[in-house]
Amino acid sequence: MKTLGIIGGIAPGSTVDYYRLLIDSYRAQITDGSYPSILINSIDLKRLLDLVSGNRLTELTEYLGREISRLARAGADFGLMASNTPHIVFEELSYQSPIPLLSIVECASEAALGLGLRTLGILGTRSTMEGRFYPEVFAKRGMAVHAPRADDQEYVHEKYMRELIPGDFRPETRGAFVAIIERLKQDGAEGVLLAGTELPLLLRDTADYGIPLLDTTRIHIRRAVAEVLSV
Repeated sequence: MKTLGIIGGIAPGSTVDYYRLLIDSYRAQITDGSYPSILINSIDLKRLLDLVSGNRLTELTEYLGREISRLARAGADFGLMASNTPHIVFEELSYQSPIPLLSIVECASEAALGLGLRTLGILGTRSTMEGRFYPEVFAKRGMAVHAPRADDQEYVHEKYMRELIPGDFRPETRGAFVAIIERLKQDGAEGVLLAGTELPLLLRDTADYGIPLLDTTRIHIRRAVAEVLSV
């Protein structure tokens, strides 16, 4: 069994969700009473967000690289970042990392391809919705990723930063997000990427969206557990 190292704390709520779901997924497959070996490095969310918002990507890469190296020194065989936003520098990180890194974007693209989807909407932070890292990875597999309309992007980002990251999940915000999903569907999306690890915490209790939602957190976790169990 491999040891998984997680860059967490970005944000705390989703890190807790990652840990719980990793344990649940592992124990659903392994019934001998054992638990997976997991290391969590909870980093400074404010520092990360400041680097992202300031477009200080070289500093962001260096910061995350140091934190991944700490996981490697602690014994992690491979690692992941429990957040979509820092994947903006994933390619650079993967080159310098002392351990293999599991990309949430690559995992999501494999899942979307398996569902036969060709055009997807995306929800997340501004840097995730506007960034090229999702569209570029998906384009390699012949899929297109489109952000919401401009005013919807602004709403999603504001609610993400002011409510979701602090752990404030409001019914009225959930309703507004469902309406945005419907508009993405009207604009041609065959599925929607929940490309923010707090989004499933907001949307999981809504019964029917009328379109497949790809929970990138759970997709990432399934692939991570498979890697933990690989030899």
